[in-house]
Amino acid sequence: MFNLKTFLDSNLGKLFVYKKNKDYEFSLPIACDFEEDSIVNNNVPYELELDPSFKKVGTKLSDNLDYIKAKYHILINSDIQIKEFNILLEDKSYSAFIIYIDGMVNSEIINDFILRPLMLRNKTNTHDRKKDKESKLSSFSLEDYIINCLIPQNRILKKEEFNDIILEVNGGNCALFIDTLGVAFTAEVKGFKQRSISTPSNEVVVRGSQEAFVESIRTNTSILRRVINNEDLIIENSYVGKFSHTAVSICYLKNITNNDLVAEVQYRINNLDIDYLISSGQLEQLIQDNSHSIFPQIVATERVDKTASHLLEGRVVVLVNGTPYALVMPGVFNDFLSSSEDLNLKSQYSNLIRIIRILSAFLSVLLPGIYVAVTSYHHELIPTQLLFAIAATRESVPFPIIIETLIMETAFELIREGGLRVPSPIGPTIGIVGALILGEAAVSANIVSPILIIIVAITALCSFTIPDLSLNFTFRILRFVYIFLGFTAGFLGLALGLFAQLVWLCNLTSFGSPYLTPYLSKATLRTTSSLFVAPAWKRENKPTFLNSKKADSQGKISMRWKYPKSH
Repeated sequence: MFNLKTFLDSNLGKLFVYKKNKDYEFSLPIACDFEEDSIVNNNVPYELELDPSFKKVGTKLSDNLDYIKAKYHILINSDIQIKEFNILLEDKSYSAFIIYIDGMVNSEIINDFILRPLMLRNKTNTHDRKKDKESKLSSFSLEDYIINCLIPQNRILKKEEFNDIILEVNGGNCALFIDTLGVAFTAEVKGFKQRSISTPSNEVVVRGSQEAFVESIRTNTSILRRVINNEDLIIENSYVGKFSHTAVSICYLKNITNNDLVAEVQYRINNLDIDYLISSGQLEQLIQDNSHSIFPQIVATERVDKTASHLLEGRVVVLVNGTPYALVMPGVFNDFLSSSEDLNLKSQYSNLIRIIRILSAFLSVLLPGIYVAVTSYHHELIPTQLLFAIAATRESVPFPIIIETLIMETAFELIREGGLRVPSPIGPTIGIVGALILGEAAVSANIVSPILIIIVAITALCSFTIPDLSLNFTFRILRFVYIFLGFTAGFLGLALGLFAQLVWLCNLTSFGSPYLTPYLSKATLRTTSSLFVAPAWKRENKPTFLNSKKADSQGKISMRWKYPKSH
């Protein structure tokens, strides 16, 4: 009889059966094993890094220097630079040091506008104030003298908290510490490399702006300032992430945007308990109303003109450092079917394109499911000649209609994903090989029917007309859901699925705004967010669901050159 215990104890059992080893040949040091006078981090006591009394800058320079060295692990960090020097001021010399991160600063600015004025003798630091009879200063302040006279920088700030100083240094600035002063000075010396402004890659338009956001948050805010050109544009900074301290800018127009909307966005962003934030996509998932909904509730765009248009309507825009996408909130369903090009074209052209998009949205979601439902349950809906043709093409196909459809849809998803991930010179080749050669080979091998190739191709073309990437993903998921519903219960299953989806969308909100506005609510056509695009001279109102402080966007008669104001 086979004995499991005997097998495990045998050599064969030891060879094939994994046994967890409890004895290891190495050990890890424990923090509590350090003696009180133990020395780490370049002669800095280990306890100094955790001492709560070092939250603020002290007047003793050596303590500040030790704390900075401990915080930045100066012994193992190769890019952290600390420069110690003496400041000449009249007949006195003050010890000082600066700290910065190599590669994130402009070394010439530090040398010419910080170190040179402070270290070398010149008229400013050797001027005898006592002999100046016109001087109105009754008392000498070293802090003010450093800022106003010695450092020729356009942005120099006084900081008392070490956390604020570390944020400035990590952001590409340098910090100056001086003996006897209980404050530090931070100067703007950024010089790291960044991508220049380029054309949008994912939201291409024929007629419209060709500027897209970049990864630098300050560049993005400057672009918005240049486009909107209004002093009421407010850009508030916040930091998200305990470790990453990612800079986030909340942008809105103070004289237009609803205060409650601004407060809600600020509340959600400032109450995130996370360790790090890398991209705007993560932030979008963390602040949206319904985290379980597959429908996007926040507009993510790389286009500057689209972002500026939403800001002028009364929405809130959030920019995340390191991400070339802006988050616009609230976002309703109509926003994801709209393109920034709609407002640049004549209303007749824009409405034609919008009707095509709405029709394409229905077809991309329902067409494969309708085909499966008709061929499985509702043969009477197909003309007789077409029915015989479909039956003839499917006669040699060995798979049921549901398997055949899933094979083709899965193959198309593989071709799309493969063409997207491979290097750009090979991408078009992948699409041609997958669509033509594999499709023709599948029909010749009697794996799928030719009519299904046409259905899948039309569905693919319709999905490409959806402007928003997130909504495109939503429709791709729903397409498979409706295929199963059509195979299970025919048109009844499709109707039940549409009813459940409509109920779901009616209950969905985005920052308090109904998601299906303006489809299922009373909305005027004289806005930029209406179902159909109104002529430019007729866009008199802002979207009603935003409850903006300023309801009108232009006068009742905007073309005064054509209809002069009567006297």
